[in-house]
Amino acid sequence: MTEAAAGKKYRVGIAGAGAIALANAAWLRRAGHGVTIWSPGGRGADALRTQPLEAGGIESFSVNVEVADDAAGLCAASDVLLIALPVNGHRRVMDALLPFMRDGQAVIVSSMASLSSLYLHEAAVRAGLQRLTVASFGTTVLTARRESGTQVRVMTRRKAVGVSALPAGRVDEAVALCTELFGEGFSAQGSALASALGNVNPQSHGPLAVFNWTRIERAENWPQYHCMTPGVSRAIEALDAERRAVAAAFGIELGPIEAHFARSFGTTAEKLADIAAELHAKRGGPPGPTQTDTRYLSEDMPYGLAFVEALGAIAGVPTPATRTIVDAASLVNGIDYRRENDLVGPLGLAGETVASLLSRL
Repeated sequence: MTEAAAGKKYRVGIAGAGAIALANAAWLRRAGHGVTIWSPGGRGADALRTQPLEAGGIESFSVNVEVADDAAGLCAASDVLLIALPVNGHRRVMDALLPFMRDGQAVIVSSMASLSSLYLHEAAVRAGLQRLTVASFGTTVLTARRESGTQVRVMTRRKAVGVSALPAGRVDEAVALCTELFGEGFSAQGSALASALGNVNPQSHGPLAVFNWTRIERAENWPQYHCMTPGVSRAIEALDAERRAVAAAFGIELGPIEAHFARSFGTTAEKLADIAAELHAKRGGPPGPTQTDTRYLSEDMPYGLAFVEALGAIAGVPTPATRTIVDAASLVNGIDYRRENDLVGPLGLAGETVASLLSRL
């Protein structure tokens, strides 16, 4: 945190009031940046108007942040906007923010999925904002748990995070901005699609949820990594192989999921099941979801796995394991998760080719 504290100071507006939003708010404010939070869902940030934000976990401290009443207030108070909320809210929140964004502002999407950053970038260009930069993370810089409206537990600061940008020519500026905000560890990714496919949460969360579904329905306390058994790990590896095959069809080279765990958490085991055992021994968690509307399904199925399916259809790459998990999740929860994605249609992906989609990025 000291590295970021020594650089330029920004006014950062955070859209969201969940765990990642609060963790980012605490981290950035501690580093000396101005922070304003807006809760798009209602009054989730109201307690922070009169009480400090308390962070625990890897560091314990409290800070004071500002709270915006609406999208207009957040944009007016900020040099940089950080969208830190579930991807199933990205389109709605981007639509709310867009009329109040200023040319020259930067927007960071944390984390981006299903090319939500492309949706915002193209909408901004249509609105005449030619100098708006949209940066994307394929995963979050921090992992966290929201303990109350004023308390957040920050569990991890990832050691390495890839950054993409739209327009793509501004990626070096985006990396520099993220470094000034958060400190070292950021590197440029070739495109927003690389950021979207670089996120391995859908591939790991999907099988974990499907094969531990009875635990979720009965609200049992189950440690995720302990339940990432060899069989579940094989399913995750199959989904990961399809993710990388789809990426390769678009000219994107991605490392395997095992490399992601090594970069993010410093694991040393080589096989995924052994990595899970190593993380369980080190961390004892985190606990798995205990509600059937878990983001492991509501986000990761439509915006992660179904998105990979859609890209596979464009590129002619078979994705049978991915299809199986989406079908199973839709069956057990009674929801057609492919229909839940509100970005694939507006982005017009069904009519794209590999070349035409890449030209937009």
